[in-house]
Amino acid sequence: MSNAVITKLDTYHFQVEGELNLTTAPDLLQAMLSQFPSVGSEVQIDLEGVTRSDSAGLALLVEWLRLAEKQGITLQFHNLPSQLREIAQVSDLLPLLPLA
Repeated sequence: MSNAVITKLDTYHFQVEGELNLTTAPDLLQAMLSQFPSVGSEVQIDLEGVTRSDSAGLALLVEWLRLAEKQGITLQFHNLPSQLREIAQVSDLLPLLPLA
């Protein structure tokens, strides 16, 4: 069984730990949406604690990005794991991800 959690470090900083996959993505999507701060904010998500990911994990990041932009929130990802980076590069999505 795979697990993943989002920890709110402060109003604008979050940390993701665990696996980003088809099993965890739906819950992580909802968890993050419920924690997005107000419009016009800049949010940083640290992915250093991600232990494994697949294409559903990449889709999750893209969806967070889409929904954040819709709310006027600037999103930035920190410490993108190499596995996610490779999937994003192969899918031609790496240039779309706002990486720190």
